[in-house]
Amino acid sequence: MLLFTEVTHYLDFKVTEGSFVYEGGKIYKVPTTEAEALASSLMGLFEKRRFRKFLVYVANFDESDPRTFEGIDPKKTAMREVYKKFDLGQDVIDFTGHALALYRTDDYLDQPCCETINRIKLYSESLARYGKSPYLYPLYGLGELPQGFAR
Repeated sequence: MLLFTEVTHYLDFKVTEGSFVYEGGKIYKVPTTEAEALASSLMGLFEKRRFRKFLVYVANFDESDPRTFEGIDPKKTAMREVYKKFDLGQDVIDFTGHALALYRTDDYLDQPCCETINRIKLYSESLARYGKSPYLYPLYGLGELPQGFAR
């Protein structure tokens, strides 16, 4: 809507400092680079490796190319089964579903995995485009949005 109405001509945006997740009474930065992922205490060493394989699968996933499915039917296979295939732990499942795919509840776990994989892929692509975080924020705060529309 911002692009269609050309309000972006009146606004400046900045990338937020990063994404954060609250777990076990502490706040952790969502790892955005391979170095941050290795240094992060959100996952154990072996889990980081399995999570990396999962992210590579998501990055290569293409709905129109069945060769990228790796035995998973994106229209029928539940996301819970995909996590099980990659042997991801509950903490990583929570982190992935809520911080990367941006689901509020765990209902997505029993739904076909296609939408969730596309959400995680969108997060990764946005991260690649904007740097430290996939989120943009008006430079002078949210109050700039109504002012931009008023102009």
